[in-house]
Amino acid sequence: MDALETRELRYFLAVAEELHFGRAAERLGMAQPPLSRAIQQLERRLGVRLLDRDRRGVSLTDAGEMLLHEGRAALDAVSAAGRRTRRAGGSDGARTRLVLAVKAGASHELLHKLLDAYAAEPDAVEVEVLPSGTCEQGGMLRDGRADVALMHTPFNALAGFDSEELMTEGQIAILPAGHPLAARASLSLDEVGDVPDLPLARWSRDGAFPPGPGPEIHDQTQLAQLIALGRTLAVFPESARAWLWAEHTAVPLVDAPPVVTHIAWPAHSRSLALAGLVRTATRL
Repeated sequence: MDALETRELRYFLAVAEELHFGRAAERLGMAQPPLSRAIQQLERRLGVRLLDRDRRGVSLTDAGEMLLHEGRAALDAVSAAGRRTRRAGGSDGARTRLVLAVKAGASHELLHKLLDAYAAEPDAVEVEVLPSGTCEQGGMLRDGRADVALMHTPFNALAGFDSEELMTEGQIAILPAGHPLAARASLSLDEVGDVPDLPLARWSRDGAFPPGPGPEIHDQTQLAQLIALGRTLAVFPESARAWLWAEHTAVPLVDAPPVVTHIAWPAHSRSLALAGLVRTATRL
C-alpha cells in the first residue's frame, strides 16, 4: 500500500470533522465531486470503509475514528516539523530562536530567573515567550507553535513529552478585596466552588469552555478586571500573588492539591538550543 499523503489526510479530516461533504468542500475551497472521489480513492487504497453514508448524513466507522485521531496527530507533526525547521534555520533573515509557551498567570519570578540565567549562557539563542490558555501548552508543543513549555500538573497532561520538575507550590483563591470571604484566613475548594454571587471563572480547555455560570475568560487582564469588579473569582498557584491588584485578595486553599511546575518539550527533540535552556532550568 502506498504511503498516505498530507493532502489526503486534510481532505479526510475536513469531512470527518464536518460530517458533511458540502461543508467540507467549502472549507477546503474546492468542489464537492472531486472531494467525494478523493475519499473513495482513499478508502480503496486503505482497503477499509472510513465513512458510512446514508440519507441521514455521514458518520465515521471505527476505522474512520482511528484515522481521524491518527491523522490529526500526523498533520500536527508535519506542521511542527516545518515550524521548528524555519526557526532553527533562522528563515527570513531572523536569528535562530526558541518559543516558550507559558500559562497566563504563571510564576513571574521563576520565568524571570529562567530567562535571565539562560541569556547569560554563551550559546543562548533568543527566547520568545508565548502566553497561552490554561491547557493549551500541550497542543502548542505537538503542532510546533512552541518548542518548550512551562506546564503544571495536575492541570496539564505530560504524556508524550519529556519533562523536568522545577517547583511545587500550593493554591490560592483570588477574590475581590471587599468580598466577605476575602477576610477569611483560609478556604476549601467546596467553599470557593459554591459562592452564589461570585461564580468561578472558566478558562478555555482545548478550545472549549467548561460548563458553569462563571464568565468565559480569554486572558489574564480580562480576569483581573472581572475579579476587581466583583464578578468572579479564580483559583491559581501561590505564585500568582505577583500579579494581583490592590482590588484583589488571595486566600490559601487548604485542601487543594499542590501544583507542580515542569519544563516540558517534545520527546523526539534534537535541538541543542532547547537542551541548553532545559539545563539552565534544572539548575534553578
